[in-house]
Amino acid sequence: MNGEMTVVMDGERMADTLRRLAREICADNPDIESLALLGILKRGRPLADRLAGLIGEMSGVTPPVGSLATTLYRDDLRAGVGQVKFDGGATHFDFALDDKTVVLVDDVLAAGRTIRAAMDEVMDYGRPARIQLACLMDRGGRELPIQPDYLGEPVGAKPHEYVSVRMVETDGEDVVVLEHRSTPDEGGE
Repeated sequence: MNGEMTVVMDGERMADTLRRLAREICADNPDIESLALLGILKRGRPLADRLAGLIGEMSGVTPPVGSLATTLYRDDLRAGVGQVKFDGGATHFDFALDDKTVVLVDDVLAAGRTIRAAMDEVMDYGRPARIQLACLMDRGGRELPIQPDYLGEPVGAKPHEYVSVRMVETDGEDVVVLEHRSTPDEGGE
């Protein structure tokens, strides 16, 4: 990274935000037994694990959690444009999706293309009753008409700013920073 960084969410605020998101998910889904969370790799998975734990504490039922690796479902890969970036993870879950309410969990929502890819992948594995979206941060810059059902916070990043979510499980700390770069970049997602 080649610029200054601004902390937009510290660990305590992240924990509070995840508790709020878990409460909202519980309130909107009284039948917790039919709920499943799929974390979009890489940082969506630990967020999904944390949310499932909080939902379990609040409701007495911990929903199952799985992982989605959306790289092969990206439209820019199929079109032969862009750079293929594998996060080293693979799609994995050991439960059926049919008739479930599937909550896709991701760290940063930007253009919406990752979420569209995740929905395509989910539909290849089954037919959920519905799909919801939970994101920790929304950086703006949507290219597709996709909005989260559950949102931690909007950040409104500019094209030359990158929203970086760091988590204990992957990075050794819980913090969200806005990185100011000297050249425009995709900025997350």
